[in-house]
Amino acid sequence: MAAMKPRTGDGPMEVTKEGRGYVMRVPLEGGGRLVVELNGDEVAELGEKLTAAVS
Repeated sequence: MAAMKPRTGDGPMEVTKEGRGYVMRVPLEGGGRLVVELNGDEVAELGEKLTAAVS
């Protein structure tokens, strides 16, 4: 079982490089955060999709 970490607030959206992958943390409405781990290829693909969505 994973250790439970205390919540320190929602905080801003962020992406950090951890080990071989990237961890994206996105604040959610109503509290909490969505945490997703991605590899380099997934990060590049997500970046392309987001860029196309706002163009």
